[in-house]
Amino acid sequence: MTVSQISVFTESKPGHLVSVLQKLEGAGVNVRGYSVSDTGDYGIARFIVDKPDSATAALEAAGAAFTVTPVLCLKLLDKPGELARVMGVLAACDINISYSYSMISTYIIINVPDVDQVKGILEKQPVEIISQSDITAGVAAR
Repeated sequence: MTVSQISVFTESKPGHLVSVLQKLEGAGVNVRGYSVSDTGDYGIARFIVDKPDSATAALEAAGAAFTVTPVLCLKLLDKPGELARVMGVLAACDINISYSYSMISTYIIINVPDVDQVKGILEKQPVEIISQSDITAGVAAR
């Protein structure tokens, strides 16, 4: 199970992120999680949304530069040390995490070179892997 992450190339100037978000809103897309990083004049906004197909159609229609990447969404136990434990499992398997960000409290997005390999590793751990249908249904509602 993977989740579709939409990465949008953005200009680092006031209003550009809002413009992207308004395009998503106009398509009836709800943002469930996001991360924004910059490299000076430009940045990357990463989104986890309830309707990835609608989001990409809206971005394409607007001429936005974006990519879609399969990532894993993990539901961690809400206790001290849990994030360190899960990251330790991957480190022990010599797996590098390209980046990671938090969604809703203990819902964590990670991007790794081989999501299927990491999924197989983590399925043996007390971690719930969240699916795109869970995101669509609204994971915070459970």
